[in-house]
Amino acid sequence: MLARSATGQEMSVYTTFSSGPRREADPDGPEEYHVVLLDNGRSAMLGGDFQDMLRCIRCGACMNHCPVYQAVGGHAYGWVYPGPMGAVLTPSLIGVETGGQLPNASTFCGRCEAVCPMRIPLPKMMRHWREREFEQRLTPSATRWGLGFWRALCTRPALYRLFTRAAVLGLGCLALGKGRLRWLPLGGGWTDHRDFPAPQGGTFQAKWRARK
Repeated sequence: MLARSATGQEMSVYTTFSSGPRREADPDGPEEYHVVLLDNGRSAMLGGDFQDMLRCIRCGACMNHCPVYQAVGGHAYGWVYPGPMGAVLTPSLIGVETGGQLPNASTFCGRCEAVCPMRIPLPKMMRHWREREFEQRLTPSATRWGLGFWRALCTRPALYRLFTRAAVLGLGCLALGKGRLRWLPLGGGWTDHRDFPAPQGGTFQAKWRARK
């Protein structure tokens, strides 16, 4: 399961098989064999919302199919375990106060759960972490205000259509016909490192109405 899920091989080249200490008939081998189990907080996951994460075999299938991991790479996750499994496991080991940003780096497309050989419900557990982060008010106030504003728009279709139409026109004017924005109000975290693509044409809803 480890090799087939990760790289599609029939036999893995990085799995070690240990047979224990040398027996009387063996020509060589270790005299003693010690197994050290490092708990590292995993026992605390038993019986809770994240117990299913303990079934992970570290095959890497979720990382191979995650669009976020493919875009940002492993170092962006800032700790030992990257990808969707790291987004669930890292807050469990170092606390949601330190690793709470990782469950938020997900599109919830569900590809990680679909390819997981252990059928670990990764999106559901990332939602649990988001809920805990929100309940403990660990998210920045700007994020909370922004989500509240977005909820107000999404629950009012007419206002949403008006706002998205104005946003498309405004961003198009700021781009000056270049198709990209080198600076964006309240978007410096993005534009400091890369250009922001300017919207082209009308909104999705306008195009949908036109097609119908």
